[in-house]
Amino acid sequence: MAISGPSEKNAKQPGAAYEFISNTEDKRRHTFAVIVDNEPGVLARVIGLFSGRGYNIESLTVSTVTEDESTSRINIVTIGTAMVIEQIKAQLERLVPVHNVHDLTIEGPHVEKELALVKVKATDHQRRESLRIADIYKARVADTTLESFVFLIDGEAEKVDSFIEMMRALGEVEVARSGVVAISRGSTITPV
Repeated sequence: MAISGPSEKNAKQPGAAYEFISNTEDKRRHTFAVIVDNEPGVLARVIGLFSGRGYNIESLTVSTVTEDESTSRINIVTIGTAMVIEQIKAQLERLVPVHNVHDLTIEGPHVEKELALVKVKATDHQRRESLRIADIYKARVADTTLESFVFLIDGEAEKVDSFIEMMRALGEVEVARSGVVAISRGSTITPV
């Protein structure tokens, strides 16, 4: 029987003052649709819930969803273990301005899309190549000058990421992204 040092579960990291507990439980990406009253401070309360508990937000989009603009939908993408995701959902549901919370990842099939504007500063050869790549990705030219293009691309986050990486290989890039917007598939309508 071999004798080993500290167990991996409570092993100190080199140079760290704290013990890090390795978590073997899988972390998964989840997309939430949170229906809230459209009033000042609501977004700050939702974000405060995440930051106060050390949860990370990968993507956040907000917009009004009713004709009278009294209700908004917040799309939040986060990563966590099953237990953390349940905690997030339960804590969101307890916030006063929240009408309901839907974990689209668990509730069933849903559509996720993202929009990005990608400005590429490029010279002659890179200009032609950037147009060729944009055509492959079905990105549209939103603006052009003699020294740059601004492309508009939409689709799944992985497609947008891939397009941005291809453009970075051609020259200097500036990116503005919308974040994920998501909605469940099928005939069921999320109540507001």
